[in-house]
Amino acid sequence: MQPLYHPVHLGSYTTRGNLFLAPVAGYSDAAYRSVCMEQGCDLAYTEMVSSEALVRDSAKTLTIIERGRSETDYAVQLFGSSPDVMALAAEITARTKHPSVIDINCGCPVPKVVQCGAGSALMRDPNRVRLIVRAMTSAVEIPISIKIRLGWDDTSLNYLDVAQAAVDGGAAAVTLHARTRAQGYTGKADRSAFGILARAMPVPVFASGDLFSPADAQAILSDESVAGVMFARGAMGDPFIFRRTKALLLGLPDPVPEMAERIAAARRHFYLSLDLYGERVACMEFRKQACSWLKGIRHGAELRSRVVTCKNADDYESFFQEWEDFPSAKPQG
Repeated sequence: MQPLYHPVHLGSYTTRGNLFLAPVAGYSDAAYRSVCMEQGCDLAYTEMVSSEALVRDSAKTLTIIERGRSETDYAVQLFGSSPDVMALAAEITARTKHPSVIDINCGCPVPKVVQCGAGSALMRDPNRVRLIVRAMTSAVEIPISIKIRLGWDDTSLNYLDVAQAAVDGGAAAVTLHARTRAQGYTGKADRSAFGILARAMPVPVFASGDLFSPADAQAILSDESVAGVMFARGAMGDPFIFRRTKALLLGLPDPVPEMAERIAAARRHFYLSLDLYGERVACMEFRKQACSWLKGIRHGAELRSRVVTCKNADDYESFFQEWEDFPSAKPQG
């Protein structure tokens, strides 16, 4: 019987374990991925990157796929609809950034992505998925994986067909976000689909959707056919979910962070963002990141109203000091 926490083989690459950070637009940048890796994440995925922008040498795009300080391993996720452009983007990525894995986004439901024939629009065209994967695997030696949804809507649940097309093209792993494109991020993910897909595929299958706690991961991985789990919204502002999940899967005590540790990690996240973006952009971008860090804590509303006014590094340092001064941040006893 395989332990619930274990390495995963993706072609020529083997992960340390099976707890991953999903690509989340606007959140899973190099700064936050670094913090997650420090807290036990085994592989973190970049925000999805436009293959068209990448081949045009977009400076902003290159920033998105920058490797974080703590990332010995990382995965780059690309989106697009042209096999030739996706292959060229994979070659550029492999040559310049040397990721462990390159992932294909077949799940994004955002209209501007879908209208270009990319993201979840690819769920309607398994043959194009096959051609894209085949072109990318021919262009690079790095393992190619794919992230899909259940289907376009409830009348077209074709995730088995799309996954098989990807594997036929050479995909080394498949991640399933167990919602349809029509659902977006609403409703509930269909957890039963994870095992169905995993038992049908000859490559590792990862689960995504509605993972908000260590117990969620444990429940999914209890089906041993599922190779790993990918935290998305459940990890935003909570990088500790990785080490806590690992502890649960290994039968160890729950390493719940003290508030002081939470503040220290949030502060580190901010200063990594400063290094990545520079002060002006970092201070704007970190407002939404800070709101994630404050989710569910006492005095969160007061602190959120404070942080959304921060304009420079000094403002943020004052914010962190104010957070430390709240009674809930003080050691008890």
